[in-house]
Amino acid sequence: MLDKAAYDELPDGVVVVDADGRVALLNPAGERILGRGADETVGHDYRDVLPLVDAQGNDWWACTKPFDGLATRIRQPERLLTLTTHAGKPDRDLLVTATYVRDADRAVQRLVISLRDTAARRRTERSGAELVSTVAHELRSPLTSVKGFTATLLTKWERFNDEQKKLMLQTVNADADRVTRLISELLDVSRIEAGRLELRKQVVDIPALVKRDFDSRVASGESADRFRLVTDGALPEMWVDPDKMAQVIGNLIENAVRHGGGTVTVTVAPTGDGEAPTGAEVSVTDEGDGIPAAALGRIFTKFWRGGSRGGTGLGLYIAKGIVDAHGGHIEAGRAPTGGAQLRFELPVGTPSFAL
Repeated sequence: MLDKAAYDELPDGVVVVDADGRVALLNPAGERILGRGADETVGHDYRDVLPLVDAQGNDWWACTKPFDGLATRIRQPERLLTLTTHAGKPDRDLLVTATYVRDADRAVQRLVISLRDTAARRRTERSGAELVSTVAHELRSPLTSVKGFTATLLTKWERFNDEQKKLMLQTVNADADRVTRLISELLDVSRIEAGRLELRKQVVDIPALVKRDFDSRVASGESADRFRLVTDGALPEMWVDPDKMAQVIGNLIENAVRHGGGTVTVTVAPTGDGEAPTGAEVSVTDEGDGIPAAALGRIFTKFWRGGSRGGTGLGLYIAKGIVDAHGGHIEAGRAPTGGAQLRFELPVGTPSFAL
């Protein structure tokens, strides 16, 4: 008896064929890939359900003969094959792997076929290429500056006074910080995608994190009048990773500063029952033009940029990954002032060190 539930959660399509060459099971991912339900496939000949051809147009099953080939075979390695569809639908390229389940006499009892849509792999490859391109572009400017100033100081040190040397070194230091931030972003993206983002939780004063971010921006030359912190009620004891949460808040405020306009307002309030709050809500709003409705579904994806004002397009993607890792939720919309609003909620949390 096949345990269908064991296959239902797999991300790849799975087709199980019995000893008679009939489809015994098709998991939900396989249904999506084939565009056919189990009622249209279970009990049918596997060659009719999966008409596969290789790059030369040869019938894959006629070439491999899974039920008649060598008794020593245990699997077919992954191959790029074409699924020839019907009813006017276009053919589709699939990555196909097959495993032979044999009895004591080496006869095939089951043929387990794994299907993987190449569109997902192409998207991953495009994403990787875009990441490399983005990194190269973002690194070029600060590294060129660092190289230029250090080379100038090394070869013409005596020509500059102390004030000029200090300015050059301050520029080099700022550009080195920029490179460090970019590398940190790339590491965060890698950990989020691998599901290995580590959280070191402790009790954190979230309004204090916002205030610290404001102070840092004012010290860097921003006007203090541009930032406003609103606290609406007492928060419960919040267990979060302080560094990661500061990064989320900083990324959201940076997005409002870079792409919005007017006053940037951060509101921190408890969630849940007023007498027994269950977490915290943080919203960041600006008074700019807001986020176009067509972009609302994309702003937390990699490389989304709200305009032509630079940036890697990774900040909001990382913010979402960190909020998700805390068991929270983040969303975007239009602020009451007409600008953009980015809002996230966090549960109270527990003093754990897990993802």
